[in-house]
Amino acid sequence: MLLAIDVGNTQTVVGLFDDEELVDHWRITTTAERTSDELALMIQQFLGFHGFSFDAQIDAVAISSGVPRLTAALRDMTERYFGFAPMVLEPGVRTGMPILYDNPKEVGADRIANAVAAYEFYGGPTVVVDFGTANTIDAISANGEYLGGAIFPGIEISMEALFGRAALLRRVELVPPQSVIGKSTTEAVQSGAVYGFTGQVDALVRRFIEELGEATVVATGGLADLIAPVSTTIEHVEPWLTLFGLRVVAERNRTESG
Repeated sequence: MLLAIDVGNTQTVVGLFDDEELVDHWRITTTAERTSDELALMIQQFLGFHGFSFDAQIDAVAISSGVPRLTAALRDMTERYFGFAPMVLEPGVRTGMPILYDNPKEVGADRIANAVAAYEFYGGPTVVVDFGTANTIDAISANGEYLGGAIFPGIEISMEALFGRAALLRRVELVPPQSVIGKSTTEAVQSGAVYGFTGQVDALVRRFIEELGEATVVATGGLADLIAPVSTTIEHVEPWLTLFGLRVVAERNRTESG
């Protein structure tokens, strides 16, 4: 079985694959100070709670990470507790997807994993919207090439900045308000967050499609389920897109090395 680990700046998502099937998944807070031993203990507990064996059933580990300290800790964890090296999605790893970026090394591993999975699921042209600490929008060509994208502040960090600078505004639950025209400060903030960010995403996606000619639009990330229902451009939501991309890349590298 394959353990796929996507380390984001805010949250880390762990998925367990049996061949092509995602049989379980877990989401934890990203803490850069965690040691390899702590990570091993957490993963062992997750697996044990759901009846999987830490020692006997895991035969591959695939990692994408935007936090270098945790990348190193996860490498050490895999080598020490599983007895083999993980597949870390980084420059030099065969993804099967040409990266048409001025400097391919600048593209985040999660963005590459998303692009690989989106093309595997939907072909191309495809646009991937990922709602994370930073929101990203990426384009994949009809021929399966990563073309580039856009990066802008994520919803949650934008709201944190707003509440931190505006003394009279309180934190609110991120849900669609009853009306776009808010009848209270809470509703007004919710309207600005939900419909404002949706408008930003839709405007960018439409510009992407103008350049591509046509595209299938896929959303992923923690807040995709919030934005997708009110978006006019998002067609599909794949919550575990990054994990599936890691699985595809891991399989390609396992096949080639074998």
